[in-house]
Amino acid sequence: MSTQLVLLAVVFWAVTYPSRALPLLAPGTERLPPRALAYLRLVGPAVLCALAASYALIAKVGDGSPSLHFGVDVVGVLACLAVVAWRRNLLAGLVVGVALVAIARAAGVS
Repeated sequence: MSTQLVLLAVVFWAVTYPSRALPLLAPGTERLPPRALAYLRLVGPAVLCALAASYALIAKVGDGSPSLHFGVDVVGVLACLAVVAWRRNLLAGLVVGVALVAIARAAGVS
């Protein structure tokens, strides 16, 4: 594992934390319009979905250039999205997606 990935995770945390912490830190956020509250509530899952989709769909080829990739990772992301849409539970979706990919990799499918 590269330390650049840790730095990238810290950068993403620093960028998304203020919007996620705003309802906890700012007084009176319950008086915001419903659309603003929905936006603040969905920022975290939207960023997570974008990261997962880009990681699953883009792979480096032999010369280091990115290329479109469809594999078990894409199936895991789609399974996660389906469970989140069905159950309205991000944790359940993540568990299903990660478990599906882990089982496929253990079986040698990926």
